[in-house]
Amino acid sequence: MNVSILTLFPNLYESFLKTSLVFRAHEKNIINSDLKSLFDFCLPKERVDGPTFGPGPGMLIKPEVVEKAIEFQDNKHGKSFKIFFSPQGKKLTQPLLKSLLPKILQTNHLLLFASRYEGIDERVEQYYADEVISLGDFILMGGDLPAMCFLESFLRLLPSVIGKTESVEHESFSGPFFDYPAYTEPVNWKCMEVPEVIRSGNHGLIEKFREEAAVKKTVKNNFEWIKNYPLTHDQKKIITKFIPGHYSVLMHGDILLKDKTVGTTSVTSLDIHDVARSSLTYGFKNYFIATPLFDQQQIVNTLIDFWKSDYGKDYNSHRFQAINSVILVNNLDEVVEEIEKKEGKKPILIVTSAKKHDSKKYITYFDQEKVWAEERPVLIIFGTGHGLAPHIIEKCDFILGPIGGFSDFNHLSVRAASSIVFDRWLGINPKY
Repeated sequence: MNVSILTLFPNLYESFLKTSLVFRAHEKNIINSDLKSLFDFCLPKERVDGPTFGPGPGMLIKPEVVEKAIEFQDNKHGKSFKIFFSPQGKKLTQPLLKSLLPKILQTNHLLLFASRYEGIDERVEQYYADEVISLGDFILMGGDLPAMCFLESFLRLLPSVIGKTESVEHESFSGPFFDYPAYTEPVNWKCMEVPEVIRSGNHGLIEKFREEAAVKKTVKNNFEWIKNYPLTHDQKKIITKFIPGHYSVLMHGDILLKDKTVGTTSVTSLDIHDVARSSLTYGFKNYFIATPLFDQQQIVNTLIDFWKSDYGKDYNSHRFQAINSVILVNNLDEVVEEIEKKEGKKPILIVTSAKKHDSKKYITYFDQEKVWAEERPVLIIFGTGHGLAPHIIEKCDFILGPIGGFSDFNHLSVRAASSIVFDRWLGINPKY
């Protein structure tokens, strides 16, 4: 395969192309790299760049320079698969690399274009680029480092470049989990010891240890990656071992009413079974309903008793299963006590709110690792009426901000809002 690299700074690549895996690919004649300076496609004393139209600073590489360079390489090596590098491109991931592999192999000519300055004329990308790629949400001085990263990552997927195919298949980002932790001699180093199971010689135990260690590391450091994959029953089972226990509560006491006073709201049957089903779907251990009113508690108990009965089980087994996770309490303090009894630790309190609060306690739906680092159970608190009373908000450890879409209307029912919160926090949303 021919690899054309178009750049303003060819000297950046000289040692890179002669090093390690990239050099091995050349030695084995798997690739032939053709490094070209864009200055070669300018007339003497002609500038390679020009000022942008309109206000604002910055110089862009001229489109006719890029055109000459690309056409020259395509005439020399055949039509290429062209990759440009830009902060506005798709993020470089292992699944993206794998999806590009057959397309690139089909052409047998990969062209990498590394821009500089403020980039290139927009029309050049539109006309030539088969793919525009970004390393991530940050800015570099140009596309040379991304081009090197792409080439090294891509070469790992080519047959014969890596000695063992399985080493590529088990690497981080090749599936839902990171690679497992690896160790070498000495056994003891800086008061840390290689786990005994790794030294046991028992291959079955070692495989089990490695699998669980890989899952634990991924859950702890990049839970968002796991959520990107469809997961098997067995994978879900292992993952849940490393996610702290989650609980939810729907507050019908300590609620703001329409007149801004603190009071109570009525419990509806939908509050009971709809939120219970959503809660159980996302792996929450229990769903609490908190109301201090005796008559309301009687109504709730009547409904719960029905669905927990043999008749309720025969009528709808799924609802029976969901209602069995429901616990009726008077207030939030009782919820905390119940969880502490069960888990041996007080839960982290996360409140949800449809309003914005002046607080430093806000977290996003991407902050699981921050919350779970405390190694305590998690309680997510939902309010009814016009929201939770201020003293409940003050008591919390974290706040999840309002749910919203691309409109100014924001009046979700608590049942709809709770389902969205559960899904954003613990939902699997396959991307790959």
